[in-house]
Amino acid sequence: MAIPTIQKVRIGTYIVKKLASGTRRFPLVLMLEPLFKCNLRCKGCGKIAQPPEVLGQMMSVDECVAAAEECGAPVVSIPGGEPLLHPDIPRIVQELTKRKRFVYLCTNALLVPRRIDEFSPSAYLTFNVHLDGLQDVHDRNVNAPGTFARAVEAIKMLVKRGFRVTTNTTFFAGQSPEQAADFLDFVTSLGVEAMTVSAGFSYENAQDQEGFLDRAQTIELFRGIFREQRRRRSRWQFNHSILYLDFLAGNQDYLCTPWGNPTRNMFGWQRPCYLLNDGYAASYRELMEETDWGSYGRGRDPRCTNCMVHCGFEPTAVVDTVFRPWKALQVSIKGVRA
Repeated sequence: MAIPTIQKVRIGTYIVKKLASGTRRFPLVLMLEPLFKCNLRCKGCGKIAQPPEVLGQMMSVDECVAAAEECGAPVVSIPGGEPLLHPDIPRIVQELTKRKRFVYLCTNALLVPRRIDEFSPSAYLTFNVHLDGLQDVHDRNVNAPGTFARAVEAIKMLVKRGFRVTTNTTFFAGQSPEQAADFLDFVTSLGVEAMTVSAGFSYENAQDQEGFLDRAQTIELFRGIFREQRRRRSRWQFNHSILYLDFLAGNQDYLCTPWGNPTRNMFGWQRPCYLLNDGYAASYRELMEETDWGSYGRGRDPRCTNCMVHCGFEPTAVVDTVFRPWKALQVSIKGVRA
């Protein structure tokens, strides 16, 4: 199963129009965080370290819709926290899909059985389920035994009901290429549309500071994963451009484009990106026009040294694909060099 053609065409057309108009900086995905509250305490997450008064706050339906309208990104990713804890999440999704936004509802899936009847299958809605590895690895990372099994059952339920389903995985230190390949084979067997993968990225307030990967470790891990894919002849579908996957294997030298995935939460528009918090802008225009973008990225800000996360580098890879489609075609044909 692959990403629907309608989504590829819509996003491709959007990018071409932006580039043709001479627009230098534009968003591809709005990272919309309507709440930080969660029903898990994952070791690599910094959101749950917020004080109780913040964890009790939520964005309204109108605020969520206004954020999507304000920035105009064709895709809206709704992480958290756990968005299924938001009482109005069905209305938020409904209003966004009504406006032809492709919505990725990022969830640990624990509440899917309770809330699934509040949603309807749509080409514009994808349940993006958090799985960080097979049972032992995932349950250890989320500090909750039995979570993996419940998430897998929720995926099966969603697929059976006709929903678009992807998975979202972060690989932390200690994960071997063989273990990662076993996991990706298993997830593929569940019939999901595609998989999002990322190297462990640093949250300042995360419980576990030892599990994050540096750039060299990330490249080594993903080269090993792609070698395993070739050896096994596995047919994995990733929710990434082929050039971003090539970047993870160290074959592309990209700069981050943090404005490609702007983040909006109850505090405002987060500067400069989903991972770093250097304050908030009151509006999307203020974020774009008054942020010193040139002071961020590898070689400019030490916090960015080891980052290879899709929220910053996928937009770079996608635009490169539009400018140089022959390069992407070549990697697609030959495979990621590992």
